[in-house]
This record gives sequence, structure tokens and C-alpha cells, in this order.
Amino acid sequence: YIIKSILVLKGVKVGKNFFIAGTPKLKIRTYQKNIEIKNNVKILGDIDLRTRENGKIIINDNVTIEENCRIVSARDGKIFIEKNCIIGRNTSINSNSHKIKREYLIMQQGFDHEKVIIEDDCWTGINSVITKGVTLKKGSIIGASSVVNKSTEEYSINVGAPCTKINERK
Repeated sequence: YIIKSILVLKGVKVGKNFFIAGTPKLKIRTYQKNIEIKNNVKILGDIDLRTRENGKIIINDNVTIEENCRIVSARDGKIFIEKNCIIGRNTSINSNSHKIKREYLIMQQGFDHEKVIIEDDCWTGINSVITKGVTLKKGSIIGASSVVNKSTEEYSINVGAPCTKINERK
């Protein structure tokens, strides 16, 4: 209850039956309420939530997020985690990436921003990385230590770095 109250004071919208077993690390740089955690969400350890400018994070109903996950949304990037998903331990979800053009020094590159959508009934394995512009289609499974840099197919099983489809849920 105490952590939920602190989140609300920081501008996070938190729904009913929220549970957290760890400590949230918040880096919120905006004047808007841009993080929304809906009903029956469980966070089973520490979590790092970061937004900047118009970045938005929405975690829908019945989502479980395991420990040490990092979710970052900046500028016009948005992250939507839909219903009934499991986000595995140490998963990183980012709606932005560094630019890497030759004509600029690496410290002067800036970022690109795109939304990330994790549709209903998805599961990311431990140590997964979900990059900008990706949609995990309904029912997708992402194997442990996978790097997802393109959208998946519905009910697909995907593994590797970069992530590729290996099978379908039956």
C-alpha cells in the first residue's frame, strides 16, 4: 500500500489489486501523468520505469512483471503491455535507440523513437530485449536471452539474437 501511494504521488495511475514485491525505480521527466498501471498487475521484484517528454507506458490488466525489468519510453515513443502477459526477469523494453551515423560523434548522435506493443497473452523469457518499433502479436512467446528487433506472428514461439520464429503454440 505504501509503494502504491508513493507511485500515485509521483503521478503514476495505479489500478485495483496492485502488488509489488520490490522497489520501483522511477525516472519520470514530464509534467503529464504518463505511466498507467491497470488492475491486477503484479510486479515480483525491483522495476525501473523511465519516461521523458511525451513518452508513455501503459501496463494493462492481469500482467505479471518479474524482477529487475527495465521499461523506457521517451519523446514520442510509447510502450503498451496488453492483458494477461508475463514479462520475464531482467527483460528490457525500450521505445528508443541511439542513432549511429558516421558524420556525428557518438556523443552527439541523439535517438530514434517508435512505439512498442505487447499484445494480449504474451510471455517474454528471462533476459529478453524488446526494441523500438516491435509488436509482439497476440500469444507470442519469446525465449530466454532473445533480442526482438522485428514484430512477431500471432501465437508464435521465437528465440535467438536476433529473434526468429521456431514454432507455433498449439
